[in-house]
Formats: sequence, structure tokens, C-alpha cells
Amino acid sequence: MTTKEIRKGFLDFFAGKGHQVVPSAPIVVKNDPTLMFTNAGMNQFKDIFLGEAPVKYSRVADTQRCLRVSGKHNDLEEVGIDTYHHTMFEMLGNWSFGDYFKQDAIAWSWELLTKVYGIEEDKLYVTVFEGDEKEGLPKDQEAYDFWKQWISEDRILLGNKKDNFWEMGDTGPCGPCSEIHVDCRSAEERQLVDGKTLVNADHPQVIEIWNNVFMQFNRLKDGSLQPLPAQHVDTGMGLERLVRILQGKSSNYDTDVFQPLISFIAAESGIPYSQGESLAKTDIAMRVMADHIRAIAFAIADGQLPSNVKAGYVIRRILRRAVRYAYSFLGIKEPFFNKLVPVLADQFDGVFPELKAQQDFVQKVILEEEISFLRTLATGIQRFEKYTSDNKLVDGNFAFELYDTFGFPIDLTDLMARERGMTVDMEGFSQALEAQKARSRAATAVDTTDWVIVNPGDSNEFAGYDLTETPALILKYRKVTAKGKVQFQIVLDRTPFYAESGGQVGDTGFLTAEDGLQIRITDTKKENALNIHFTDEIPEGFDLEAQVIATVDADRRTLIQSNHSATHLLQAALREVLGTHVQQKGSLVNADYLRFDFSHFAKATDEELARVEAIVNQKIRQNIALKEERNVPFQEAVNRGVTALFGEKYGEFVRIITFDDAYSRELCGGIHVQATGQIGYFKIVSESAVAAGVRRIEAITGVTAEEYFNNQAGLLNQLKGLLKNPKDLAKSLESLLEENSRLKKEIEKSVFEKAANIKNELATKAESINGMNFIAARIDFANADAIKNLAFSLKEIVSDLFLVLASESDGKPGLTVMISEDLVDKRSLNAGNIVRELAKNIQGGGGGQPFYATAGGKDSSGLDVALAKARELAIQAR
Repeated sequence: MTTKEIRKGFLDFFAGKGHQVVPSAPIVVKNDPTLMFTNAGMNQFKDIFLGEAPVKYSRVADTQRCLRVSGKHNDLEEVGIDTYHHTMFEMLGNWSFGDYFKQDAIAWSWELLTKVYGIEEDKLYVTVFEGDEKEGLPKDQEAYDFWKQWISEDRILLGNKKDNFWEMGDTGPCGPCSEIHVDCRSAEERQLVDGKTLVNADHPQVIEIWNNVFMQFNRLKDGSLQPLPAQHVDTGMGLERLVRILQGKSSNYDTDVFQPLISFIAAESGIPYSQGESLAKTDIAMRVMADHIRAIAFAIADGQLPSNVKAGYVIRRILRRAVRYAYSFLGIKEPFFNKLVPVLADQFDGVFPELKAQQDFVQKVILEEEISFLRTLATGIQRFEKYTSDNKLVDGNFAFELYDTFGFPIDLTDLMARERGMTVDMEGFSQALEAQKARSRAATAVDTTDWVIVNPGDSNEFAGYDLTETPALILKYRKVTAKGKVQFQIVLDRTPFYAESGGQVGDTGFLTAEDGLQIRITDTKKENALNIHFTDEIPEGFDLEAQVIATVDADRRTLIQSNHSATHLLQAALREVLGTHVQQKGSLVNADYLRFDFSHFAKATDEELARVEAIVNQKIRQNIALKEERNVPFQEAVNRGVTALFGEKYGEFVRIITFDDAYSRELCGGIHVQATGQIGYFKIVSESAVAAGVRRIEAITGVTAEEYFNNQAGLLNQLKGLLKNPKDLAKSLESLLEENSRLKKEIEKSVFEKAANIKNELATKAESINGMNFIAARIDFANADAIKNLAFSLKEIVSDLFLVLASESDGKPGLTVMISEDLVDKRSLNAGNIVRELAKNIQGGGGGQPFYATAGGKDSSGLDVALAKARELAIQAR
């Protein structure tokens, strides 16, 4: 069976059991502060498990693309080395939300694996939770008894809490789980060693394939467990492992999941792949590349560009790991990794079509990242080449610098060290790495209490499309401490506050009690399906149980919605002017300005930006009425050609925002003006590059644009006044600049002539000290280029020169040191070290090359002392 057939077989099987097959969520997580990436199939259903969203379908099945490279689920260093760990993988899952439970989940697991996929029963083992006396949790006898109906008891193994009790995190839904393991060894090997002894023992051929989690409890902050009001089933089976078993391979990398990629790499590099028969570095490199391209390509397609922060840093790190392996072990020194994108896009065409739709963009982004990193890699290798150590030990901090700054894995540094007869201080490296991790943990540490229930209820209605004020009840609140700051988070049963989403910032405002006491709402964000209201303080005496009036800061909201609607008009104009390839890649909409990132591979010209601006302002003047459609079936919207964002998780029903059916129609959950005329005016203030193939426009509207033009007009009038109100301001400025340039050249000529005269004077005053021609003098001109020219001119006519010049510019002292190259070589003199020592006398610092260096400072009174100190250094030189 092919991968496509195996995937389809799973989804068809559960569809036949009454499950709704739903699409994969994006690999990049939004609206969940606890996750950067989807790392399990259950992530997109987290709000249902938490009781924060209604159940649309009681039975669901899907294949979810997942990424595990950071935090608790970090498999990165295993990828490519063993046979079954991956960064991105597909998680096949079936779900029950308060419907069936252990009996059906177990029966269907057995039926699918043995009857549909035909896995031999004597290769299977299952585990169930053995219980935990400390927590008062009993053995999962129910699951054990259900399994006895399908498999012999000697193949039902008891597992501890680590292996067989699944938890979402430190708090939240959890429960016992039952894993299914497959013994992939030959019949002879299975006779020699009992497979049950190898389950959960990290044996490469006895692997977990499926986990059935039975959600029964909720873990509270204090560690205690509460029964959930409804019991759920959450299962996950790794597609790559399943394919390996069904295709009879000893490694996931030898299946049709990875072989098209590996075969392409082997053919292009001219290096054969050994089909897993050895652990040659070349094999590992091909595996790493084949695995990593999947994670990187889908993350970019889902909207996460490589960067130096947060999720973007993770993606950049994975990409660089792949390029490092290609560079070090396959000898690929030119950009190559990006060429895997078309191969991958073809593999997933019809499964995850968003990659095929963005193939060119994704490939371009990866290409630019490769080019940049290959330069960095070369620089890091040069740094290592220059590194010397008397005791043949590479300092651990230096090894960590290569790792952290230049992306060198420690094994690459170790390899280069061994080639030179050196060793790496691994303990020092580990300490530096752990210190960095500790700093990262401290910077992101958040302490969150359990929710305090104030009023019963689970409604979380958003009324902000129609209202900026509404009566509401506080359902619950909790305290959050981060970086020493305490905040409170509040959930209302009904809210007019827009929660930050889709680039639009969250609303601010007040919750007002009947007695006039107020809670100031400083921000509103989404956490899964909840609208969370932030406040720095809950006033003493505030009656949390009573009804409040929730009021949005309407003036701020007006500015935000103008910028948001302008963003829609901007995207349509960009597509009209630059081409329909333009796709939104990010946005920020706040009260001050709008920021719009879009796919485009060249800088927009001034003429193009002017056309875009003109089109948007034309639409504003037309005062186009907002057409808002709510609860439109998603597929209907797609069929109508409405613009949607790649990487966005849309529900079954969506909201369409239209400004002229023939101009702008987008799926959007944000707040908008009722007619475009309310925007007032639109002005682009900057256009720049964000990343490879991504440009950024920043713009302003309304009152902010008015203030901008008033400031520009004021500046223009000021300039006119300074120039005596000329008829042609531009011509007058041009004449002024020409005159300034002429006078500047005359001054420079005068300074350089003066420097030439001083040169001859200083040369005659050279003092013979310690076998050197020593010159130390104060000069009364401050042109840095002239001083540098003077120093180099003196070096040409005075042999064995030790020169120190002191100068002053606008009250700030400066020092220049020039040492002849012969003195640098023979006497080990270093101008950089000397100038740093002398700069102490002027409360400054500096540096430069061994033969030429400069310094600046704060205290001009120390210049003569510095010159005297220079003479002492000349006398003491050896």
C-alpha cells in the first residue's frame, strides 16, 4: 500500500464509523500562549477538552501535521540518526467528545490494524496504565478487560505514569492511555528474545504506533485531579511509522514517505544512499534533509517565516541544521536544499494543497535563507581556523559561540577539532548551553493560578460587531505572574471587546459596577476559544458576582477599524498594481498605523506605490458601504473566490467582508468601518523588506494622516521662511546645497594643505627613543580624514615611526596612534592596545589595527597627560 492509500484507508474507516473527517489545522499555532507549533493531533480540539467551545461533531477523524522540535516534545537531535523520530510528522487521529469511550476505541483500533491493514496479531503488544498509588489512581482495569477480548493477556503490559498517563501540560485535561506497539523484527529474532521485554525500551524495531488516550480528569494548579464532566477519547497514530510497518521496511526513511526526497538528493549529489544498511554520515545527512524540508516548507506555507525570535528562530534552526549536514557530509557548498520543495509539493498535492499553491514562494524563502547561512557558515569556519589554543583544548565557550551564533552543531566543531589534533571542552560547552536554556526559561516563565469561578455558565458570546457596550457577568478570573508583574485575566459571559486576532490588536476599556467602581481592561486576547480580558488590578470591594457594564474605548476602536478596513483596500490595490501573486503574509492593525506584509520578490517602485495609494484613496472617496456576511459555509466562500489566508484555521462557517464585490472580498473576523469614507485618507509612509520574498508596507489613515500632512506642511513653511520665501523652493535648496558642497571642498582643501605643512614640521621633530622615531603632538584641526591622511603620510617619510596625535572637536578629545609595520613585527607593539591605554586619560576608549588605531573620549584636559604617557610607553618598549 502507498502512503496515500494508507492515509485514505484510515480516514475512510472512521468515516464509516460515523466520524466527521476534518482538515488539518496549520502547523503554526495562533491564539494559544502555551504553544508555538501544533505538536499533537489534539491541539486543534483543545478548547473542546477545556470546555471552552461547543461540540460540533461528537466523532471526528483527521490527519494532522505536527512539529516537535522544542520544549517537552523535542526530537530534533534524534532526527536522521535513528529510524523513526521526525520533526514534522502526520498524526492520524480519531476523537470522541462525550460519545464512545474505551470499549469502542479499543475494538476499532484492533479492527483497523489487524483486519483492514492486515498486521499480524503476534507482532502486537498493548500497554495499559498500572495505576499510581501516590495519586490514588487505580489500574485501568476497564481498558485491560476490553483488550482481553482481542489479544492474549501475556501481550497486555502494564505501564507506569510516565508511559501510560497522558497530560496536556502541568494543568488541564488528562487521563490514562493505552499504547499499541508493533514488533517489526523477523520471526527468528522474535523467537530468540521476547518482544514484551523490548516494549518502551527504545528498541528501533519494537515501536509504539498508536496511543489511545482516555480523557477522564482535569489537573488543577495544586496537582489534584477532578473528574471531567464528560469523558473523551483522543487517539494518535504516526502515519510515517504505520507506513513503515505496512511496507515492510526497517526504517521510516526507506518508505515512499521519504524515498522520493532521498532519491532526489542522492541523484543530485552523486552519492548513493545505502537504504538504511549503515549509519554512514552521508545517509544521516540525506535523512536529515528529507525530514527537515517537510517541517520548514509547511511552516513557511502556514505563515511562519524564518527569523531570530520565537517560532521563526526554531524554523531557522531546523533549516540551518539541514544545510550544515549537506555542507559537511555531502560536500554541497551551494544552495541546494530549496530544490526539494517541488518534490515535496508533488507528494502532498491533493492532501495538503496549500504547499503546492505556494511552491514558488516557499522555495524562494528557503533559497535566500540558504544563501545567507552559507555565508555565515563560511565565516564560522574561518573563525575556527584562526582559533588557537596552547593546550590543544577548544574552549567550551568558544564552541558554544560557534553553535549559537554560527549554527555549528557541537559534533561539527568536534570533528574540525579532531582533524587538527585538538579536543573540545564538552563540559564547558554543556554549561554554556544550559546557562542559555536557563535564561530562556526565566525570561518566559509564567505562573498562572487555576480559574476562580465567580458565576456559573459557559457562554462566551462576542457582541463587538454590533456594540461597544453591553451588560455582562464575570464568569471566572485568574492571576498571572510574568517577569515579576502581576495581572488578572477575566472571562465574561458576553463581551463587546475584540480579542487580538488576525493582526488586529485587542480592545481596551472598562468594566463598570453599579456603584461606579471600575476595572480597567488593558488588553483583550484569545486563548483557544476564550476571549480573555486583561487588567492590572481588581479594585478592593468590587462585586465580581454582580452584573457589570462592559465598555470599549470607542475612540480607540474607531482608529483601529479605519486602519483595518484600509488594510483590505491596500491588499486589493497591491494585487491590482503588482499582480495577483500578492498574498498577505502578516499584518498589524492598531490605533496608530497599519502594517501589511505581503509576498513580492522586488522592491515596489515609487511609481507603483503612488498608484496603490491613489487607488486606495479613490475607494475611500467613493464611500463604499461595508457588506458583511456572517455564518457563510466555508466551502461556499471558497467557491465564490473570496480571499483567504494561508495558515489560518477557518471554522465550518466564516465571515466575509466586502468593499465592492468587484474589488475587495476577504474572510475576516475583525472590526471594520461601515463605509470607506470613514477612513478619511490613506498615506503610505514606508516600504521595506522583511524576509526573502516578503515586503512590508506601513501606512496611516484618518486623524493620524491629517497630523502627518499638517506636520509636513509646517516643516515646508519653516523651510520657506529660512530661505526667505523663494518662489521655487526646490531650486533654492538645490542652489544652497551646491554652494555648501563648494565651500566644503574649499575647507577640505585648506585643511589638507595645512596638514601637509604640519607633516613636514612634525617630521623634523621626530625624537629618537629606544631605537624608534617617536612623535607626539597636539594638532589644532579636527577633520578625521585629514588626521588619518597625516598619520599615513608621516609613516611614508619617517622610518620606525611611533606616532601619537591628540586633537579636539567640539570639546571632545581624540587620539590617533600610528606604528610602523616593522615595529609591530619586531617589537610586538600594537596600536590598538596602546590607544586603549592612552584613552583612559581622556575617559574614553577605542581600538583598531596593530599599526593604526584611534580613540575618543570625554575629558580634553587629559590629552597632554596621554601624550606624556605615550612617551613613557615608547621608553619602556622592548
